[in-house]
Amino acid sequence: MVNISFLKLSQLLLISFFIAVGANAHAATEKMPPKNIALEYDLKRDGQLFAKVKEKFSQTGSQYTITSITKGEGVYALMGERKLMSSGEVTKNGLKPKHFELHQGNNSRKTLINDFDWASNTLSMQVKGSVKTEKLLEGTQDLISYAYQFMFMQPTIKRVGKNSINVLITTGKKLNDYDYKVQSRGTILSAAGKQFSVLHIANSPASSQEKKQLWLAEDHYYLPVQYQLTDENGANFEQILTSINVE
Repeated sequence: MVNISFLKLSQLLLISFFIAVGANAHAATEKMPPKNIALEYDLKRDGQLFAKVKEKFSQTGSQYTITSITKGEGVYALMGERKLMSSGEVTKNGLKPKHFELHQGNNSRKTLINDFDWASNTLSMQVKGSVKTEKLLEGTQDLISYAYQFMFMQPTIKRVGKNSINVLITTGKKLNDYDYKVQSRGTILSAAGKQFSVLHIANSPASSQEKKQLWLAEDHYYLPVQYQLTDENGANFEQILTSINVE
């Protein structure tokens, strides 16, 4: 059985939602953001079903919660569930994470816990039982909250070119900067029994050995419709939307 890290696959998902916000933030704010979102995906490796992903976003008052659960299929079920959880506040600047957790099956050594202390601008990251801290910059998101921040408003970002944006996200272990470029807009993509007008984005070749691409629904709050990842070993991963429910 191939040993594939769900955390590594999570990083495929975290990279580039902010690009859509940076390129088209005004479009995302034309409608009131939904209070409840449920998304489901098929995750494939080299064309074969690898796992299924279920995500839920919920807002009650000024508080939000997000969960993302990935379950392996076939032999990959032995890896156990990967669960991401984020909670925090919805502010005039969008999502402001307070707590984040990642759990991989029953392996406590793979558990990641982040706490955001905005009063002291400190990010605490618990990895393998040890805690390290870094300076917490305005607009920083966690591994799952980043995916929904663009519904509210453009996050704090630094433009590096007309179609390029640099973003800062905690992966649970460290803070990372990512550079991505817009490839196209308005492409029609079929998924989950619907047709979506999508924004296509991809990472800069020089920024990573892995090639990552995302297709985001311009007409559905820039929710992710499809992802593709080619890793450093040449393995191809594709995550495709199979169900969407927005309220």
